[in-house]
Amino acid sequence: MSQPRLVATRTPPRAEAVVLVLHGGDQRPEDPLVSPWQLSVLRMVPVAARIARAGRGRLAVHRVLNARRGWGTGRTPVDDARWAMDRVGERYGDLPVGLVGHSLGGRAALLAGQDPRVAAVVALNPWLHRADDADLAGRRVLLVHGTEDRVAAPERARAVADRLRRRADVEWREVPGAGHAMLRHRPVFERAAADFLTETLLPPGVR
Repeated sequence: MSQPRLVATRTPPRAEAVVLVLHGGDQRPEDPLVSPWQLSVLRMVPVAARIARAGRGRLAVHRVLNARRGWGTGRTPVDDARWAMDRVGERYGDLPVGLVGHSLGGRAALLAGQDPRVAAVVALNPWLHRADDADLAGRRVLLVHGTEDRVAAPERARAVADRLRRRADVEWREVPGAGHAMLRHRPVFERAAADFLTETLLPPGVR
């Protein structure tokens, strides 16, 4: 049976918080395993690198490679995110955790954000069901969505953001002209995630 994996981007000796970076990826019946070279995984490499640079040696940053592609019925990317939190907890102790994900990874970040170890969640062009909900009270949450996303409907994500806002500090940002893959406006998404996570996870005066 396949297992999720952690890939380290930055592992400072005295980290003050941990960021887990969650990839997307649709279901492929003929190839259910996650490859480190699939586009949905590679898309998050520069996001992780930007967050690591912004953390200036104070954020531990790890990418999560899911056990399976897509959103399975038996195991989902939420389970993989929780597995990753257990692993970084063993390594770093009870440091606060930030989750950032794209597409289905954004959905996983929002749903896994209910874990008490999580302090901040960033969802980039999240692929969501309109009925998705999570109790994220006490967390700071950011959703960033391109207006031209034809894969993950922005209006569906906005409806979920409005629901989450009843119990949590939720910010919604639109990126005009951006599509699902974040190609043309990649720096905007990366900067939003990095700035939000460093502001939320690092104490004032050390950023």
